[in-house]
Amino acid sequence: MCRALLYLGQPVLLDHLLFQPDSALIRQSYMPKMLHMLNLAGFGMCAWSRDSLNAAKPFSYAVTTLPVFDRNLKNLAEKVQAECLLAHVRGVAYNTSVEISLQNVHPFRFDGVPLVLAHNGDLARMAEMKSLLARQIRPAYLPQIRGTTDSEWIYALFLSQFAGDMAATRRFESDEVVAAVRQTLHVLREIRAALGIATSSSVNLFIANGHQIAAVRYCFDFGCYPTEDPSRVHEANLNYLSLWYTVGRTYGLHDGEWGMQGGSNGDSVIIASEPLTRDTSAWVEVPEYGMIVADSSSGHTRLQTWLLD
Repeated sequence: MCRALLYLGQPVLLDHLLFQPDSALIRQSYMPKMLHMLNLAGFGMCAWSRDSLNAAKPFSYAVTTLPVFDRNLKNLAEKVQAECLLAHVRGVAYNTSVEISLQNVHPFRFDGVPLVLAHNGDLARMAEMKSLLARQIRPAYLPQIRGTTDSEWIYALFLSQFAGDMAATRRFESDEVVAAVRQTLHVLREIRAALGIATSSSVNLFIANGHQIAAVRYCFDFGCYPTEDPSRVHEANLNYLSLWYTVGRTYGLHDGEWGMQGGSNGDSVIIASEPLTRDTSAWVEVPEYGMIVADSSSGHTRLQTWLLD
């Protein structure tokens, strides 16, 4: 399974999130602490900076190679600052049926759409679901699905829950994003029921648009596995996929330790598959079937949590 992180807050050097901390995201690609699988199928990110040209459009980077050996990424991370970031290292099952391609690297972003999405999980029997899913997705989004992942279909379904024009500069209320996630999960649940799918399937979601980040910790039919062939039980579905967050005024290296400073009333938030820092005392675990949203559009970052059905 994959590892991902979201950041929203004061400008931060990407190197301080991706490479430098004890459990930085790039380190998690080959040495995750809360997962026994390596994440070897690529790296992608979208980053937003108020000072950049066309600030509503994120800086995007995606490769299928191992990010720990990516000199270009390292050089960019040492120079680029951002107020918002969604980054993802892709993990897949170790077999030849998996497609490793640039089209399958997260996060996904359709043309002209402000929201981007990454996924950590695996929908069982996804091939059977696509024909029914296609009926629930807006016609404008179907041609933009270019890869083979279940994640990109979830993204298209999620976008289809919003009413009105999806302009690049559109602003979203937190309740609106939560409602779209709820409806997305509802549609997936209904389709799974129609097809008789009751196999454990994780759906941890990571969403961002430059001034807002959201993350979901969710699993369909947790604990239900095929028993006829134990070798088909995906290791990552044996437990709820991890998700953590930390809040503070500033994030960086303080007295030789990476972490947040400033307490829970700060304007900076990190949400990640697992804590980035050696000191985890300031990190809080997102509950199972929980959703967390941080929004800075008012000038002050507001953090809210919800429990999902």
